[in-house]
Amino acid sequence: MTDTIEPFRIAIDDADLADLKRRINATRWPDKETPNDWSQGIPLAYVQTLCDHWATNYDWRAREARLNRFPQFKTTVAGLGIHFIHVRSKHADAKPLVMTHGWPGSVVEFQQVIEPLTDPTAHGGEARDAFHVVCPSLPGFAFSDKPTSPGWGIEKIAATWNELMAKLGYEGYYAQGGDWGAIVTTALGFNHAGPCRGIHINMAIVNPDPDTFSSLTAHEQSALAGMQHYQEWDSGYSKQQSTRPQTLGYALADSPAGQLAWIMEKFWAWTDCNGHPENVIARDDMLDNVMLYWLTNSAASSARIYWESFNKVARDEVKLPAGISVFPKEIFRTSKRWAEKRFTNLVYYNELDKGGHFAAFERPETFVGELRKCFREMT
Repeated sequence: MTDTIEPFRIAIDDADLADLKRRINATRWPDKETPNDWSQGIPLAYVQTLCDHWATNYDWRAREARLNRFPQFKTTVAGLGIHFIHVRSKHADAKPLVMTHGWPGSVVEFQQVIEPLTDPTAHGGEARDAFHVVCPSLPGFAFSDKPTSPGWGIEKIAATWNELMAKLGYEGYYAQGGDWGAIVTTALGFNHAGPCRGIHINMAIVNPDPDTFSSLTAHEQSALAGMQHYQEWDSGYSKQQSTRPQTLGYALADSPAGQLAWIMEKFWAWTDCNGHPENVIARDDMLDNVMLYWLTNSAASSARIYWESFNKVARDEVKLPAGISVFPKEIFRTSKRWAEKRFTNLVYYNELDKGGHFAAFERPETFVGELRKCFREMT
């Protein structure tokens, strides 16, 4: 591990932006889907609308400045350059918190929650709710370096985060995550208890308890139906990324329309959006996220997390304090009694009535409230 932590700012070359516009304008479109819905995938007309906006109205320089409002850094951990946002709270007793995104997300997801978490007294909270926030980009995502050899699975990423937090001077810290970030956060919980003092996740990976199958609650029945829907209708992307991420990469690295469609369909499928993702997330916010994939050419490198880890997710018992927030449109949902089988010190559990997979992006105020309530139980 090197000691150097270098300040980082996003600064995209004008030539890259011109190339993006040229590629969008040269897109060869597929024919229109045959049904008048999203059942075959993201509709042609919507992708064309998004790409037209992307090429003509979307102002990257303004968005870049907005993303750069938070202090960012790069440092080398475990031989790999890691990009991260690091915002220290003005409150002396703030808790260090490492927050991890997933796929197809990025640190963009946390843009609306960093300020309420670091400065709670200015955002409806109390000083005891303050955090020093660290948001790393996963290896192979955005401005973190791309691994050049296999081995960057979940447990190595968790060990890297643990080392990063120590490098930043935090002897103890808390962790939060959704999607792959939830899995990394859970690995921090069972592999790095001690430095990691507690976790909160919004997509808990828990096996349904067969002993409950004769007395399933409505929530548990819905969760099982959701798992079945995912396997039958929603998991094709994961099969491709967990088996042949490189093959997929050629298409997505060459076509901004392809990269956009691959990501945007998930904002429709996994948000609590009543049929359209822009009902819950602003168009330009979603394009900011797409840009972090396109500008860094990380379609293939980000997909490799599936190849590394998809069928290797541990189910180890987590004994340190844990909290789980369950949003109704989450991909995988757990009940409290299922969760307690794995998270044996479950100090916080809540089922929300609105929200989905991208909780911090969709419902930032609710997300912040969940973290505050959860981590108050760990002091």
